[in-house]
Amino acid sequence: MAGRMVRYAEPGARTDATACSRRAPAHRAAFLLTVALLGGCKEESPLVAPPTPRIAVARPLQQLVTPYLEATGNAVAVASVDLVARVPGYLVSIGYRDGAFVKRGDLLFQIDPTEYQAKLQQAQANLENSQAQLVQAERELQRQVTLGRDSWAAQSTVDQQRAQRDGLRATIRGQEAGVTLAQLDLSYTRVTAPFDGVVTAHLFSVGSLVGVGGPTTLATLVQVDPIYASFTISEQDALQIRARMAAHGRTARNLDHVPVEAGLMTEEGYPHRGRLDYITPQFDTATGTITVRAVFENAGARLIPGAFLRLRIPMGEARTALLVPDQALGTDQGGRYVLVLDQNNTVQQRRVRTGQLVGTLRVIETGLEADDRVVVNRLQRAVPGSRIEPQTVELTPTGAISTASAASR
Repeated sequence: MAGRMVRYAEPGARTDATACSRRAPAHRAAFLLTVALLGGCKEESPLVAPPTPRIAVARPLQQLVTPYLEATGNAVAVASVDLVARVPGYLVSIGYRDGAFVKRGDLLFQIDPTEYQAKLQQAQANLENSQAQLVQAERELQRQVTLGRDSWAAQSTVDQQRAQRDGLRATIRGQEAGVTLAQLDLSYTRVTAPFDGVVTAHLFSVGSLVGVGGPTTLATLVQVDPIYASFTISEQDALQIRARMAAHGRTARNLDHVPVEAGLMTEEGYPHRGRLDYITPQFDTATGTITVRAVFENAGARLIPGAFLRLRIPMGEARTALLVPDQALGTDQGGRYVLVLDQNNTVQQRRVRTGQLVGTLRVIETGLEADDRVVVNRLQRAVPGSRIEPQTVELTPTGAISTASAASR
């Protein structure tokens, strides 16, 4: 046909009609599915805001607080000495039970004294013999001097007799020293306690040969009453202590007037009372600290040498302070803070400077007022900038939270 363009399909190619006829069922299926889904959808429920969290708040507790300098240290024995066998011999008895408390002078170990008693007797006999010879030499010298005065004896004989007497005197002095040494060796066979204390377990049993080749350690005696507490403080704290002493007219020679309190890890508070005993005369430039020592009475041996101690030193008179539970404080890169409520019950973050810990309560030096409402629990629910429903409670001096008074109001 002239004037008409005829488009021929390539072998295997689909015509538009064929493609449309094949896509039609798919479109109809998608349309029906959409209608079914739209017909089955229900109207969505409106969003409901979560309830306002109910959180306990309290005003800071006001009470008298004594400012303290707090530190940590260790208990140190006032004296500790090794009990040694200073002479060789066989151990014949042990006069204590391991770990027993002993008094000064108590016999702890006995080394066989037989040999040393014999040596002492021998030294004493030699001394007595020389003393007898000296008496005879003195008399003979007097006779020779008398005879020489009447020219009946030569001067050389007199001189010879005098030399003999002087030689005996020198011999006696040496023998007296020998007696003293023999007495010392005999005394060393008795190992006694040089002071009151507790003795450790014995290192040798009865029948052991000890003291051979040098002193042999038999046990250790540790003095536990009184006892030292050694700790370090910063240069600033040391200067504060000196300033406080100066304010009371005291110098470094009056350290025993500065009280110190101590407590073990398992004890509540600071039940042990002592006083400062020693401060090193110079600061450690590497650490900027100074070592301080306190002394405590320890009659019941409750403080054991080497034990970890919590210590504190009063730094002034008691004053009124604001306290909040230590758990109510938060910490971030900016320091310590508390969460408080404004007039609209909106949570605000307040930076504070903290002081010492009093039980479970923390002293707030600055940043908090007496009438502020502080979030005291469920801090994770109190987000700064959000509103909460406050539950007013009261703090007790023990750190407990009381709701009785709030409920009565």
